Amino acid sequence: MKAGICWVLGAIALMCSPLSAQETRIGAEGFESPPATIGQMDWLQGQWVGKGIGGAPAMESWLPPTGGTMVGTFVQETSEGVIQFTEILYLTEEEGTLVLRLKHFNADLTGWEEKDDMLTFRLVAIEECAAYFNALTLRCDGENGLLAAVRMRSSKPEPQELVFRFTTLD
Repeated sequence: MKAGICWVLGAIALMCSPLSAQETRIGAEGFESPPATIGQMDWLQGQWVGKGIGGAPAMESWLPPTGGTMVGTFVQETSEGVIQFTEILYLTEEEGTLVLRLKHFNADLTGWEEKDDMLTFRLVAIEECAAYFNALTLRCDGENGLLAAVRMRSSKPEPQELVFRFTTLD
C-alpha cells in the first residue's frame, strides 16, 4: 500500500504538457490570477461522496467560509474500506484572488510533506460553479455533483489526471 501512496505523492506535481479532454488547466508562465472571492465558492460547501483512486470509496467535505477561508477534508479509502490517506485543504482569499493549499497525511496521521511545506494551487480561472487552479479543478458536475481533478506525473510519458466524481450527501 505504501508504494501506491508514494506514487500519488510523487504524482502530484504541476505538468505543462497538453492532455486530451482534460479537466485541469495550466496557467502560462508568470500568469496572474483573476479577481475572486470566497463567496463565489459557496456552492462547494457540504459533504460529497464518490469513487476515488482505483474506484475505491472517497469523500470530500467543505465547511462554510470563516474569515476568508474555507476548510476542506478529503479521505481516500482502500477497496477494503480502510483509510489510505487524507488531505486537509484551505481555500483562501489572498490579494484579491483565491489560493488552494493542501497537505497529505497517511492513515496514521504522519504527513507526506515536510512540517511547514504544503502544495499550493493558484487560481487560473473562475466561473459560475467552477474554479480552475493551476493543475487542480473543482467544479459542479450535473445537478448534485462535484468533479475534482488533479494533474499529475506518472510512469506514463504524458501527464495524467486523477478525476473524482462525487455526489452530495444529504
